[in-house]
Amino acid sequence: MLILQAERDALLKPLLAVTGIVERRHTLPILSNVLIEKKAGVVSFLATDLEIQITTASPDSLPGEDFRLTTSAKKLQDILRAIPDSTVTLDSQDGGRLVLKAGKSRFNLQTLPADDFPFVAPNGAAESTFSLPQRDLKRLLSQVQFAMAVQDIRYYLNGLLLQTEGDQVRLVSTDGHRLAFAAASHDGDLPKTEVILPRKTILELYKLLQDSDELIQIELLNNQVRFSFGSTVIISKVVDGKFPDYNRVIPLDNDRLFLIERLTFLHALQRAAILANEKFRGVRLVLKNGAMSILCTNSEQEEAEEELEIAYDGGDLEIGFNINYLLDVLTNLPADTLQLAFGDAGRSALFTIPGNSNFKYIVMPMRI
Repeated sequence: MLILQAERDALLKPLLAVTGIVERRHTLPILSNVLIEKKAGVVSFLATDLEIQITTASPDSLPGEDFRLTTSAKKLQDILRAIPDSTVTLDSQDGGRLVLKAGKSRFNLQTLPADDFPFVAPNGAAESTFSLPQRDLKRLLSQVQFAMAVQDIRYYLNGLLLQTEGDQVRLVSTDGHRLAFAAASHDGDLPKTEVILPRKTILELYKLLQDSDELIQIELLNNQVRFSFGSTVIISKVVDGKFPDYNRVIPLDNDRLFLIERLTFLHALQRAAILANEKFRGVRLVLKNGAMSILCTNSEQEEAEEELEIAYDGGDLEIGFNINYLLDVLTNLPADTLQLAFGDAGRSALFTIPGNSNFKYIVMPMRI
């Protein structure tokens, strides 16, 4: 029985939006599938791993019968990617089979009962709701997500702190070696709330956000958060834990200050990093009045040195860092000029944007 006929991209684009969270191997086989549902002409796609759920829909109304089915998310995605850009038909056959045809290509896929597909249901009424332009949230995420921990035993660091208070929305991430803070103003008086969003949720959300002024609605539920934008809805569990007090690690008395052009600093570090130790990734910054030297060495006794002119008169200082931590912030920050604030060789450095209190990056030194 013919259940759907559509252009390939009308199916592929919404499918790609949800399949990023699908685990290829799961103890529940149905979680490797995507739920496809057609109702009143709208075809929706839903995927979940029981921690996060993403739903989105094809933008166009499509003819055909209403239906619900589940089939392998990865196989369907690979097939749609591989076939030429053409009209696709889906046929439902007895025995739980889905037949996909495109031109002279034919694929016979297994399905599992849609009624067995698990859902992440919204958990009660929203405790706090607010909206931001997608562009603003995407910019905030880009400024902090790189500092999230990866599989840290301190599970609450494997994510990102979302905090609201008054007219501010704040995002904070840390892996214990560096910390990134970004904030944005919001029209309205928001209650004081904070949740820790899982790393996987942040990465998927960032991929799906558009660089547009269209709004994304954010609802903080009981142990959940829901993001709604366009035809997409993401429901995610939050991390159960206490995020560290980030204000305690922001150095307030670093008095060796200077301004530097972001791209100049970034390019010098990228060149020096070619000869950085592959394991420890150390870089030494040597400050002298009017100049900063960037030094990298490796186990083969090779050395790279860059020297930059800076307006600095704070005295001599030599301090070491993981060069990747510096490259991360310089790559992801859309500012032309940064202010660097150092204390002594054992104190964390503070990166800020001149005249902007809505961004801070703190990085701990390392011995080299």
